[in-house]
Amino acid sequence: MASLRFTILGCGSSGGVPRLGGIWGDCDPANPKNRRSRCSLLVERVQGDAVTRVLIDTSPDMRAQLLLAEVAMLDGVVFTHAHADHTHGIDDLRQVVFHMQRRLPVWADSATGEALLSKFAYVFTQAPGSIYPSILDLRPIDGDFVVDGAAGAIQFRPFPVDHGGIDTYGFRIGPLAYVPDAVGIPEASWPLLAGLDCWIVDALRRTP
Repeated sequence: MASLRFTILGCGSSGGVPRLGGIWGDCDPANPKNRRSRCSLLVERVQGDAVTRVLIDTSPDMRAQLLLAEVAMLDGVVFTHAHADHTHGIDDLRQVVFHMQRRLPVWADSATGEALLSKFAYVFTQAPGSIYPSILDLRPIDGDFVVDGAAGAIQFRPFPVDHGGIDTYGFRIGPLAYVPDAVGIPEASWPLLAGLDCWIVDALRRTP
């Protein structure tokens, strides 16, 4: 029987913990758990020896995160929004694609997709005269979608959340919901949070 497995690869703020300059804030530097990289979640469906792997967001720390998790192959990447701390590791997907010898599908809403195409056009379209092929296939988020792999499909149910000045997406994946950046949850999104076993949610500040 297949099961879902979730691994928090990073849970730090946009500058990570500690920030450059040895700034720990209220975090105790003596506790190794307080050394936090930027936000990302690994979602895996496991059935026997088969695994379907999906990465949520490509943080600037993605290379180190995937090395630590011993992940070399992915079946898809899902983006919550276009901020740098959630996207600027995207170039390191090149090594994943070279390892797998196939392009990698990535999902994003229209605003995030436009931002990715503007900043990182070369990973989606091979530039004229370039020896480097494009590595990613951009797919729109316009409702529920699935990412398929060796252990079967993983369903993602997106819902909008307010990030303050920018809309972002949370995702329900089976019994878990993931909301890394939010100052508020719209009323229309609350039904998708009903009956959860686990809710991973932004806790940067004590009040929004």
